[in-house]
Order: sequence, then C-alpha cells, then structure tokens
Amino acid sequence: MIEPYNAVGLVPTMWGISKREDIFKNIEHHKHMLKAACWLSDIDFPVKLVAIPEGALQGFNDEVMDVDHADYANTCAIDIPGPETDALGELAKQYGVYIIAQAKARHPKFKDRFFNIGFILNDEGDIILQHYKTVTLLPVEHSMTPHDVFDWWVEEYGYNLDAFWPVADTPLGRLGIMMANEGSYPENARALAMNGCEVAYRAAIPHPAAANDYFEIQNRARALDNNMFVVAPNMGTYYLTQDSETPIDTFGGASMIVNYRGQIVGKQAYGGVSTWVSGPIDIAALRHHRANSQWTNWMKDLKTEMYQQVYAKEIYPKNLYLDRAPMKHAEFKEKVTKKQISLMQERGIWKK
Repeated sequence: MIEPYNAVGLVPTMWGISKREDIFKNIEHHKHMLKAACWLSDIDFPVKLVAIPEGALQGFNDEVMDVDHADYANTCAIDIPGPETDALGELAKQYGVYIIAQAKARHPKFKDRFFNIGFILNDEGDIILQHYKTVTLLPVEHSMTPHDVFDWWVEEYGYNLDAFWPVADTPLGRLGIMMANEGSYPENARALAMNGCEVAYRAAIPHPAAANDYFEIQNRARALDNNMFVVAPNMGTYYLTQDSETPIDTFGGASMIVNYRGQIVGKQAYGGVSTWVSGPIDIAALRHHRANSQWTNWMKDLKTEMYQQVYAKEIYPKNLYLDRAPMKHAEFKEKVTKKQISLMQERGIWKK
C-alpha cells in the first residue's frame, strides 16, 4: 500500500530569459525554495513529490514579446535531457523526491522548432516521462504541439493514449501532466484518467484565469470528474528580464492541491511572492473510492458509443505547422481564431 505523503507545489519568483544560460538563475532560486518547502512541509507528512510550475525555468518572454519562433528555439529552448534537467535531477536526489517541471524544448527531428514539454524526474534524478503540451495558450503561445504536426506524430509515436497523454506508474501512484491551458479542456484530464492517471500536474495559469476563478473551477472539476488528485501551483512574481527592477504578479495566486473528490486539501491564495502550496496525497484512499463507490466513481458509467458523436467532425485544424513555423500573434488572430469562430457559426453550433 502507498502511504499518504505530501505534495509540494512551488510558487516561485521568476526572471524572464533572453538566452539559455539565464535559466540557471531561476534554478538557483528553486534550490532555496526546495530547502524551505521540503523542510517545513515534511513536519506534516513526508514530502515525496514537488511540482515546479510552467514558466519557472524560462518565463514567458517568447509569448509576451511575440518573439520569432526559430530565434527562440535556437537561443532559449533547451534539450531534454540536458544540463538544466540534470540540475533539477540533482535536487530530486538530494531531497529524495520526484519532481515535475516544464520547459520550452527542442525535438531532435525538428530544426528551428520547439515544443512545450512537461517532464518527471524520479528520486534518482532520472527522467521517467515527457509530455508534449497538446493545447498551447491560444492565441499567444508559439510552442508547437503534437496536433500541429499530427500526421508525422502518429507515424512516429502511434495513435494511442500513450502517444499524447503518457502516464508514469511510480511508487507514488500513477503520475501524469496537463499543463496550463490543457486543463481548460476536460478532454485532456479525461484522457489522462483513461490512461490510468491518479495524480495530475496542472500548472500554471495567468490572469484573468486565477482572479476570475477559472483556475479553481477547472482544477476541482477535473479532479472530481476523474477521481484523481490535481497538483496545481501557480507562478509567483515575474521579472520580465534578468535585470528588471519591476516585479509583477501576472498570475494572481490561487495555487492549490485538489483531491479525488474535488476538495481543496492544500491552498495558497497569494502569488506576489516566493512561496509554496502543500497538501496530502492518499493514493490508497483514491483507489478505495474508485473500487467501492456506487455513484461518484463516474468513469465506470461512460456511454462511449454515444459520446463519440461529439467528436465525429474535426474542428481545430491539424497539421497547422507541419510545413511552416508557428504564427505570430496578429497572423494567428486573422488566419486561425477568426476562422474558427466562423466555423462554429456556420455549423449552427453558435448563433451569430
């Protein structure tokens, strides 16, 4: 049986980068945060899992500044594995924890391109899972996704849940990743759950999502719908550049850990400083609930034959970047966003 343990979600200060080497300033900050967070949270239950939110390594300057995709790929994106993941692996070994984190990273078969990749390090510092973000922060994030190169992806990795929503079976339970805007679509959480996920990482989200309760509503719903834990730390203070003197809370706090019944078991409302959220993960209780509830273990009742009709027609265009670089903001708005709204209206799903 897996005994209860604490998960910690860091809420770190972050300095935006203009070159790959800048990342190590952020990692140095994470070292100090882990020391404090693990020591204090360990007084409650042993800390076994640490989540570092999206953006904590590199920031979001490629999105905020509408940076050319190829330029960012060659100056700021990392390789996985690489020195950055090695540094985090050393922290995992030092504290005896699993670490879930994220980075904009290159794929060896795509020159001048980068994806948004979540990854899990075990307590020996080894990478045991990589998840390629399936939905970016539309319309401003420039990262590639598997859907943007769909035909190639399926040929390379297959057409199955593992190809898009991998799950790692670990001594802490089955761990999966749905980063940031992925959690805005219930299909990503359901896909993870259908692949066995018990603890899902969901981090981070900017304003206005936290201030307007989107983040909390989505996290609690995804956890409840799928009877899984959701570990959702948000980012802390954002310095746009390495030498900036203006800290901005562009995320809005609302960091949380949600249990398999949709209840918040760890909460950190504040986000304008370096802090963390922690809460208990009880995998044995989750498994007992899934096996013994007559009603609220919802997934056993899925009417899959009927629901397939919902997805019978394509909506968002696949292979969007199979032969070109991702669009900058203005072009995306004109060529994708406006067309997608028109498509929904033309099909009679939305009324004008």
